Amino acid sequence: MAGRAEIRGTDLHYVSTRGNAPSLSFEEVLLAGLARDGGLYVPGEWPSLGTDEIAALAGLPYADAAARIISPFVGEDIGADELLELLRDAYAGFSHPAVAPLVQIAPDQWLLELFHGPTLAFKDVALQVLARLMSRALVRRSRRVTIVGATSGDTGGAAIEAFRGRDAIDIFILHPKGRVSDVQRKQMTTAVEDNVHNIAVEGTFDDCQALVKAMFNDLELRDRLSLAAVNSINWARIMVQIVYYFTSAVALGAPFRPVSFSVPTGNFGDIFAGYAAARMGLPVQRLVIATNVNDILARALNTGIYESKSVVATSSPSMDIQVSSNFERLIFEMTGRDAGRVRTLMDAFGATGKITFAQEELDQLRVLFSAYRVDENKTALTMNSLLDETGYLADPHTAVGVAAACNEAGKGAPVIALSTAHPAKFPEAVERACSVLPPTPERLSSQLEREERYSVLADDMQRVSAFIIERARATESAGL
Repeated sequence: MAGRAEIRGTDLHYVSTRGNAPSLSFEEVLLAGLARDGGLYVPGEWPSLGTDEIAALAGLPYADAAARIISPFVGEDIGADELLELLRDAYAGFSHPAVAPLVQIAPDQWLLELFHGPTLAFKDVALQVLARLMSRALVRRSRRVTIVGATSGDTGGAAIEAFRGRDAIDIFILHPKGRVSDVQRKQMTTAVEDNVHNIAVEGTFDDCQALVKAMFNDLELRDRLSLAAVNSINWARIMVQIVYYFTSAVALGAPFRPVSFSVPTGNFGDIFAGYAAARMGLPVQRLVIATNVNDILARALNTGIYESKSVVATSSPSMDIQVSSNFERLIFEMTGRDAGRVRTLMDAFGATGKITFAQEELDQLRVLFSAYRVDENKTALTMNSLLDETGYLADPHTAVGVAAACNEAGKGAPVIALSTAHPAKFPEAVERACSVLPPTPERLSSQLEREERYSVLADDMQRVSAFIIERARATESAGL
């Protein structure tokens, strides 16, 4: 494939951030999700793209650019022609031909619209690809898996849309009861396919995420159910999201000038994809961590202390998170890939809910990252001013990214704020801030009228796992 990135110094493999799990191939990582030692998989070595290779991405259709960027991560597991065909199929249903178009909102300030997929959220960009990659791998291996995922809102709907009706896969999505928008909930709970199961957990997203991690860390249960992950703990999710950092930056002059990104951030997966792009050679000036009042990441960057607190419900519920799973991947990098240090820090966090970074680790983090906290009032004001000044109607998550981006404007590089959801997904919040009810796209309005089906369960590992065991077909195929 022309323009294929080069992996220098080692064959392609993936390693755990905690160092006590075997290295795996891409396809093995795709199906494993979380490492068996509780860590997260990352490439054993970062591929690199040269200046000419990055420049050659300009003007390519999105799927073609994606194939060039993703190719080194999949190695020999997927042929070049098959990968390109898979990506073209994944993005064929997006409502914008560019897949991830840029919109200018001020001099050197841009929005990257990532909501043109079937569920109107950025999660579609990766999950439409992930579903095809996993289905292909399962057919090749004659296997069936059970997907268990937690969602703070958008991942669940996008995952269900991508995996519904796929015969080799049962999907169970946990969401915090009463803590997602009505639109987000209905995008999950109106699926009629038999392989789809929704669980409303009486707790927070962090509780849902903890249940999922506990199931993966119970190795007997994990094997019994053939568990697979679609949350951003699955490396393939991060891999696919790297693409739009390259395509948007190249559209604004990269690799011949640097670009900054402001990313509405909850679980740290999306912004870690930006870090990965920088490691591959994209000239990124700053990566801005944009948080709402659930500001564990902003506090960590500004104080050196990563400490969880109670989750506060906000108008940007997908960011109502106090334990950012993917931050472990960045800790691995900022400690010089010292898996022992990662284990020490994560054990401390598990025991106390707190990590204190050494000064040199904090300094390493601050080389590329900035972080800003955007409260509810500022979020609403940003939505309102965007509409007044540009005519652009943004959802609350996008507004958090735009507000944080303003802190980096005028510093020598264009700033791209990631627009992660269509405003119609959060109509009440948009109307409160802007006195305008966003129009509902046709593909969403028909979905909202369907009957819902979901089960409400307590935040209890035994009850949730028993519910899944009773319904998962992977246990039947395994003869259990």
